Amino acid sequence: MGKKIECYLDCVSPYSFYAFSYLQKNAAVLAELGVEIEYIPVFLGGINVGSGNKPPWTLPAKAAYSKFDGQRAQKYFGHNFEVPSFFPILSLLPQRALTHIKKTQPKEKLASAFQSCFDTMWNGHLDISKPESLATALAKTFSSSSEVEAILSAAASPQIKAELAATTERVVKEQGAFGCPWFWVVNGEGKGEPFFGSDRFHYMWDYLDLPFEDLRLRAKI
Repeated sequence: MGKKIECYLDCVSPYSFYAFSYLQKNAAVLAELGVEIEYIPVFLGGINVGSGNKPPWTLPAKAAYSKFDGQRAQKYFGHNFEVPSFFPILSLLPQRALTHIKKTQPKEKLASAFQSCFDTMWNGHLDISKPESLATALAKTFSSSSEVEAILSAAASPQIKAELAATTERVVKEQGAFGCPWFWVVNGEGKGEPFFGSDRFHYMWDYLDLPFEDLRLRAKI
C-alpha cells in the first residue's frame, strides 16, 4: 500500500505557505521514501464556517500572539515578508483557479501555480482575489496569455465553483478539518489520520515510519 500525504491549502493562509514550502523542499526525499504528495485547493472561509472555527485575526488574544508566532515561523521556514495591508482576502477566485488547474493540468503545474500565487500575494503584496493580480501570478506559471484567460474564465464557471465547494465540505465532514493547512496522511498499512498545521511534520514522519531526526538539544562542549 502506497504512503500518501493529502495537503489541503488556501493561499490566504500564511501557514499554508510555510507547509507548502517545507513539503516542496523535501519532495524529492519523500518521493525516494515512497511517499506521494497531493496538493488540494480548499476554501478556508468555508472550512471555518463548516467547522465553527474562527480565524486568529478575529480573536484579540490570538491576533496579538500571531504577530510573534508568524515571525518565528517565517524564520524557521526561510521566509521574510510583511503581512500585506489588504490581508485577509476573500480567496474564492484563486482557490477556484487552482481547482481548475488541478483538474486539467499535470501535478507539477499545480505545484508551480500554488507557488506563484503564494509568492505573488505574500512576497509581492498583490491582492490575488482581484482578477488582474491573479493573472499576474498565473503568468509566472503559464506563459500564454490565452491560457491565463482560460483559467480565469473557468474559475467563474458553475462546475468549478461547485467542485471547490464540494471539496471544502468533504474535508470538513469526512476528515474533521477546522483550518489550513490540513493533511490527511495514509501510512503503509493503508490507514489514514488527520494532521493540522505547519509544525506537525515530525508527527507525520513518525506515523509514516520514515527515518528522521526529531528536535533535540545538544549539550555545550
